[in-house]
Amino acid sequence: MKFIRPKFWLNKNLLSYLLYPFSIITLCINGYKKTFIKKKFSIKTICVGNINVGGTGKTSLAIKIYKILNKDFKTVFVKKKYRDQKDEIRLLKKNGNTISEKYRINALINAQKEKYKVAVLDDGLQQKNISYNIKIVCFNSAEGFGNRFLLPAGPLRENISELKKYDIAFINGEKKNSRLYSDIKSINKSIKIFEGRYKPINLHHINKKDKYFMFCGIGNPEEFENTLNRYHIKIKDKKIYPDHYKMSSHEIKKIKKISKKRSLTLITTEKDFLRLEKNDREGIKFIKISFEINKFKNFKKLLLSKI
Repeated sequence: MKFIRPKFWLNKNLLSYLLYPFSIITLCINGYKKTFIKKKFSIKTICVGNINVGGTGKTSLAIKIYKILNKDFKTVFVKKKYRDQKDEIRLLKKNGNTISEKYRINALINAQKEKYKVAVLDDGLQQKNISYNIKIVCFNSAEGFGNRFLLPAGPLRENISELKKYDIAFINGEKKNSRLYSDIKSINKSIKIFEGRYKPINLHHINKKDKYFMFCGIGNPEEFENTLNRYHIKIKDKKIYPDHYKMSSHEIKKIKKISKKRSLTLITTEKDFLRLEKNDREGIKFIKISFEINKFKNFKKLLLSKI
């Protein structure tokens, strides 16, 4: 789904209350999903998802988990195939074995046939007819639950009470959010909570003396901009597109012309860069991110204990 997160999702206001009756539709759909019979698989399944729409770091965490497990177990990414999320599939394929199907159950059946031992699912917590071995929910540290309303009045894909059913929570981003930590624990006392940070790993390709024009189409562009600022990359202009937005060659030529006129270098995320046509990538810098986990050894030990 291509969209830019509306500001009213952060706080309760007139617009969110006007849309609140439509959130009942989301509530009913989620209630219906709970009636499905859960399918179990012989392959171990780890679902990394969120209850907020976009920008919570689930793909970055899924890649990190894959790298941890693939050393000892034959591991595969499983991703539901969406027309507008080819960028995420490309990113997963770049980092490991990936099976992408229209239906996650079919992808898991294929993973079993190919003798994989562990499947790491990027998204899927709202699919209630799969019995996952480990359920991990991600949050953006700056936004938390937002205004706590379900779509479309707020950012929530499901009620926060669903946290009772999840094993691990990740609070991702630079901002410390002790309130979110407490709120999660108040709903699920036994859930294990970890923190994640985004660390650029290709800064040697970035000239910090240059001035940059930032563009991206991701769920949380503010976090990307904050990362650039934190590493003293000078952003003089920016263009934000909807999440998963695929820029046309015409649009690329247009921002290249603008940036050249102002003596700015174009910079974007790795996910956005992979979304571009190869012919359009020339002259564009991208930031490759490593996902760093606070108390990494504790997380790795917990993860392996459940496999």
